[in-house]
Amino acid sequence: MAFVDVAKIHVAAGDGGGGCVSFRREKYVAKGGPNGGDGGKGGSVFIRANRRLHSLLDFKQKIHFKAERGGNGQGKDRHGAGGGDCIIDVPLGALIADADSNEEICECLTDGDIFLVAQGGDGGFGNAHFSSSTNRAPRLATPGQPGVARWLRVELKLIADAGLVGLPNAGKSTLLSQLSAANPRIASYPFTTLEPQLGVLQSPDHPPCIIADIPGLIKGAHAGIGLGHTFLRHVERTRILLHVGDCSSETLAADIDTIERELALYKKELTGRRKILVLNKSDLLDADELREKKRQLADSQGEVVVVSGLNGDGIDDLKRRIFSCLAETGRGEEK
Repeated sequence: MAFVDVAKIHVAAGDGGGGCVSFRREKYVAKGGPNGGDGGKGGSVFIRANRRLHSLLDFKQKIHFKAERGGNGQGKDRHGAGGGDCIIDVPLGALIADADSNEEICECLTDGDIFLVAQGGDGGFGNAHFSSSTNRAPRLATPGQPGVARWLRVELKLIADAGLVGLPNAGKSTLLSQLSAANPRIASYPFTTLEPQLGVLQSPDHPPCIIADIPGLIKGAHAGIGLGHTFLRHVERTRILLHVGDCSSETLAADIDTIERELALYKKELTGRRKILVLNKSDLLDADELREKKRQLADSQGEVVVVSGLNGDGIDDLKRRIFSCLAETGRGEEK
């Protein structure tokens, strides 16, 4: 199933119903008074955060959303019914902005949060509203007001506990499959992951951990080179970063520096994000080589975990470190 993280949708609130011109017709009442009812208010359009959604794929099929129009007023002082609201569900992490002005409207960060994005039009007044001591038989009613209509830009920034970052073909997809039940595409060539993949790391002693595999970054990604900005934004809301490096690479230190630099250039605060350096593909080196590479990087990179996504070596240790880091960063017990 395709992953969609940017969409443009059109929302239209309902117009208000028109007021009614009507007069009473009663036996033995020579001139009945006005009894035209007011029009009903048009329905509004709301955005609602839904934790069960993880993509904007539904907006590929439907981009127009409209609330119901308010009912017209009727005689005998009967007001028109209010129009039904339209509620649009989006994933957690969705940022809603006006497509024309780029004005930010809301961020959907908590399940169930609901935001008004298009106000329904007010209903018009019936002639009973205009009755007075000097105008006992008004023949005036007003139409309903139009509802707000606008184009919205919906941009998804995944909310995950941990984000896998690294150069293409560092083995992030294989690692994700080891850490969770996810089944990402895996191949021996770069850029096999063309869209973020989500997995859930389970533990009987901790709340589930959501892991996002961010497609491989390259030098210049912060400026849009390669997959660039398309997926860098998904790193912003991860609690910790799992920087995956291919420990068999002859330029391992330079590879790590490349990713660190791209993250810093994209958003400076990412340099302070809690990080675990994961040296993957340990099955390609002997024990002495692994110890030496880990020793060289430990001083400059801090926490280093050596794993093999292929045969599972070191995976249990990495899982423990992930949960430990999340606890240290203050993650709540409830997801």
